[in-house]
Amino acid sequence: MADLLSTGVSGLLASQVGLSTVGHNISNVNTAGYTRQTTSFNARAPQYNGGYYVGQGADAVSVQRAYSQFLTQSVWSANSGQSRATQYASLTASVNNAVSGSANLQTALDGFFGAVSDLANAPVDTASRQALIGKASTLVSTFRSLSSQFQQIDQQTNQEISNSVDSINSLAQSIADLNGQIQKAYAGGAAPNDLLDARDQAISQLSQVVGVNVTQGSDHMVTVSVGNGQPLVNGTDATKLSTAANPYDSSRMEVVGPGGSIISGQLGSGSLGATFDFRTNVLDPARNQLGRSAIALTDAFNKQHAQGIDLNGDAGGDFFTIGDPAVFNNTANTGNAQVTATVTDVGKLGSADYIVRYNGTSWSVTTTAGVTVPSTGTGAAGDPILIDGLAISVPGGTPQAGDSFQIQPTRNAASTMNVAISDTNKIAASGPLAATKAAGNTGKATLGALTVTNVADPAFNTPANIVFTSPTTYTVNGGAPQTYADGDTITGNGWTLKLSGVPAANDTFTVKPAGSASGDNGNALALANVANKGVLDNGVTTVGKSYSQLIAQVGTAGAQANTALNAQQSILDQAMASQQSLSGVNMDEEAANLLRFQQAYAASAQVINAANTIFDSLMTAVRG
Repeated sequence: MADLLSTGVSGLLASQVGLSTVGHNISNVNTAGYTRQTTSFNARAPQYNGGYYVGQGADAVSVQRAYSQFLTQSVWSANSGQSRATQYASLTASVNNAVSGSANLQTALDGFFGAVSDLANAPVDTASRQALIGKASTLVSTFRSLSSQFQQIDQQTNQEISNSVDSINSLAQSIADLNGQIQKAYAGGAAPNDLLDARDQAISQLSQVVGVNVTQGSDHMVTVSVGNGQPLVNGTDATKLSTAANPYDSSRMEVVGPGGSIISGQLGSGSLGATFDFRTNVLDPARNQLGRSAIALTDAFNKQHAQGIDLNGDAGGDFFTIGDPAVFNNTANTGNAQVTATVTDVGKLGSADYIVRYNGTSWSVTTTAGVTVPSTGTGAAGDPILIDGLAISVPGGTPQAGDSFQIQPTRNAASTMNVAISDTNKIAASGPLAATKAAGNTGKATLGALTVTNVADPAFNTPANIVFTSPTTYTVNGGAPQTYADGDTITGNGWTLKLSGVPAANDTFTVKPAGSASGDNGNALALANVANKGVLDNGVTTVGKSYSQLIAQVGTAGAQANTALNAQQSILDQAMASQQSLSGVNMDEEAANLLRFQQAYAASAQVINAANTIFDSLMTAVRG
């Protein structure tokens, strides 16, 4: 009976392990990263009894995970892609919200140029002049507000980077610690399923932050590298990443490896890689385009304003002010050279940022993306380095080989924009010249547009008397006769005058400098036309269109980000479904297993009971 009892006990114990495993699965049905476990049974070695073998029961030999390394790594990869897409879409949406928010730049531009048109209708009206200054202030505030919102988003990316690095370091240490625990458990002779799950879950969480490459050694410990091969976990050792200020721009945060080198550009996947890609491909171009629009408006409006005269009779001064391009020294520079940059040709000004390097004998220029930029000039006094509408000079100090500088021509321009005029009398609404028609004219010729073509002409301010000697000929200040036909343009010293209609002999027209408070609106009309004037891209793009380009590029980036997010979510869902079909806990299946092991347990108990009954019967027979 001892063999029957032992056989029953073995079944009882084996069923108990099975029940415990099923109960463990059910308890962890909602545990993230848990892998379903199964119990494996083996029949005990039979006992030879004469001409046959008698079975000795069963043993629970192992509790294993329903696990596929391939499916798990597929989930890690999909996790990285989906987390990257989510972060990219979220950050891009913040830029879209800033551009399309209540501080709409297009509305402010329309309001400003509407005020300029109102001034042209009433050039000496104080209220119209005050309204223009008010609209100009609103426009500048809108530029500065958008720039401030972009700067806040930039600071948000810094916080995201810092938080991500903290998460990476914490998860790396957890994986290293679990490596040590798992190695010790295997040394005891069994696979520590729950520890293995915990390690896989930590790797899964890490993959959401940054792309991972995982390899497992014969000692059951894993080696983890991130990005383009940066070692992170090796056995029980975890490498710590850190953050540091950008060597040029201290307001930007970078990720630094253990050797002190910047590895920001090597972290392509996960939410951290998305943060850097967003900053490079969406935020910086948006900030640069906004600054480019501000520079274009300032330059074009100021140039036109300078061609008019104000109510004091003075030439128009700057209407707006804006800062020069920002120049940053590399913290690793050993020389003491001072580098400055100024905008010389807005029409050639792009939206790139530049790195200027000194090799010991000459300077070279590349974009921050590494594209070589053709340049002329040595940088010495009187011979600036000329690139893309910029002049870069080295007015003082001595550079050393290897020194470099970053030029940001437009990045922060909008934040430095201001209205330069507060006195309404200083708005140069009047053109520098005024055309008049003699009161005694008998012909039908009327004055048309008086246009300034060259304010620098030496005889620009010399009064001109245009006298028609016949309906088809005229002289200017008694000069040689010139022919005329209806609608012709008369050209003078730095100006042109268009007439309409047929003059009569002795009809006279005069062009002379306009006096203060003349009521002339020639320059106000020209200022209003700045809205439609091509300024950027070699005179092709207007200020308004440049802002439309900003909206378009941000909107396109947002649409692409959302499309990528939908695609990556589908990939993750498929990967998770494949893994869960193997490793996930199925409550229906566990309920069936629970019933199966309960019945097996009860049956084994009956075997033990039968063995006990037989044993009692034998003992009774022997005693009787």
